[in-house]
Amino acid sequence: MSIPAATQRKADIHRMVMPGHTCPYGLKALDLLRRKGFAVEDHPLRTREETDAFKAAHDVKTTPQTFIDGKRIGGYDDLRRYFGQRVPEAGATSYWPVLTVFAVAAAMALAVSYTVVDNAFTIRAGELAIAFAMTLLAMLKLQDIEKFSTMFLNYDLLAKRWVRYGYIYPWAEFTAGVLMIAGAVNWIAAPIALFIGTVGAVSVFKAVYIDKRELKCACVGGSSNVPLGFVSLTENLMMIAMAVWMLAM
Repeated sequence: MSIPAATQRKADIHRMVMPGHTCPYGLKALDLLRRKGFAVEDHPLRTREETDAFKAAHDVKTTPQTFIDGKRIGGYDDLRRYFGQRVPEAGATSYWPVLTVFAVAAAMALAVSYTVVDNAFTIRAGELAIAFAMTLLAMLKLQDIEKFSTMFLNYDLLAKRWVRYGYIYPWAEFTAGVLMIAGAVNWIAAPIALFIGTVGAVSVFKAVYIDKRELKCACVGGSSNVPLGFVSLTENLMMIAMAVWMLAM
């Protein structure tokens, strides 16, 4: 149901709309205002000169800038705060990246199981969920192996003694994951998963629960803001559990 124009609150937004660049945060701010029911007066800044003049006139460093009832609210993040929405602080830690990987891996496993045997909830689906998660996590590490290996050195016990292990680990995780998906050569996949999972679990446990260190986990790559802790430990325990299961089969 639309809000009558007479009762709509009014907002003004000044945002960059240049031939070679349309500010994405300006588009987000414009969309947010409209979704909140505001009548928006859009003021495109079409040249660098217009943008610089606007910044100087209002003593601001960035655009977009939103004004509601004549009062300056600020940029897109400021607008989100104005509406009571959460804005992650720079550098803040979050488990969301690794939880997303686990959720996607589980969904893929259920889909594959359903396609193959017309039943999503099978033992094989559980195996595939772990294998898919390992493969996806390895992919994220391999996107920038230099950053990963550097962050990994902060806590992994074997990598601290043998630096090259930080480069081997994601390839080992990838290899074990792919072999588990294929259900092939378990005599290779299981020992790899058991070894890297055990070293990883011991390293995380020591760093977090014994040394009480507050570190970021390299589990989703070297640019991660995932805190080293329970979820990081879970990744390694999954590999151990899968390896033991495969060896017992």
